[in-house]
Amino acid sequence: MAFYLAQSLIEPSAGLFFWKALAFVIFLFLLYRFGWGPITEALEERESRIEDSMTRAEQALEEAKAMQAENEKKRREAEREAQRILREAREAAEELREEELDKTRDKISRMRDQAQAEIQREKQGALDELRDEVADLAIEAARKVVQADLDADRHRELVNNFIDDLPTN
Repeated sequence: MAFYLAQSLIEPSAGLFFWKALAFVIFLFLLYRFGWGPITEALEERESRIEDSMTRAEQALEEAKAMQAENEKKRREAEREAQRILREAREAAEELREEELDKTRDKISRMRDQAQAEIQREKQGALDELRDEVADLAIEAARKVVQADLDADRHRELVNNFIDDLPTN
């Protein structure tokens, strides 16, 4: 009997074909009516969310790229500014060094001039003092010569005595 039932399912029968077709059509109608709409809506909604997510991701990527470019630009500007400040600081330090060097040179020059002037004054004072001393010695020698007899022996003796009387310094 099992063989007969299995065989009846395999053999084409118009009634079975009709009922199977009717059941299939009813199933398709119910599926279309109650299943197809929500499934398609869910799929469309999911597709829409995916598209929105992709659009937002692309926008975020573009914004990130723009921010990265902006940050790179600001970094380069900051580096240029830092280099400019460093260059200006070096130039200012060099100017200050040159200024100080010039001041030191001027001060050394003034000190040298003052020292030379002081040396010249001391030299002139020593020469003046030497002249006065020589004049005094000449006057003293002349006085002694005039007081003494003017013969040659006496004159030599007078000069030798005068030289011996001179202070050693």
